[in-house]
Amino acid sequence: MPKGHLSNDDFFLRLSELFDERRQKDHGSIYLTQKRLTYGEDTDVDSPEATTEAPFRDQNPSKPLPIIIRATNGKSKVNRDKKVKLSTIVEVDALEGFYAKYAEVCKLGMSGLKKRDRSKAKEKLKKKKKQGGAAAAGAEAKKS
Repeated sequence: MPKGHLSNDDFFLRLSELFDERRQKDHGSIYLTQKRLTYGEDTDVDSPEATTEAPFRDQNPSKPLPIIIRATNGKSKVNRDKKVKLSTIVEVDALEGFYAKYAEVCKLGMSGLKKRDRSKAKEKLKKKKKQGGAAAAGAEAKKS
């Protein structure tokens, strides 16, 4: 497990390996998160206090903030030694290209997913509608 953040290319390589590993085992979760990287960044000096228009001080940064992207295989405390954590920092000027490649890697990684079986849920819904419809018709008949 590497310490620190990976370069964008290394992140894509390791993320695709993580997807392949999950696909081979035929189960498991991969958690993807992203957020603004504000640690150590200065906010706009002109608006240090929160106002009604901007209730949070960091809504008006002095410069565009980079984004941190994280991926993990979601292993719990029991299997902590098998947990894989990946992260990379994406600068604002590279966001568009990064997201294009990110979407491509995620789509390829999700190609092996199985469609959810919703037939049981549909059957239950039909039964409820029939019972609800029959009950409503019976209630109207009693009113007459």
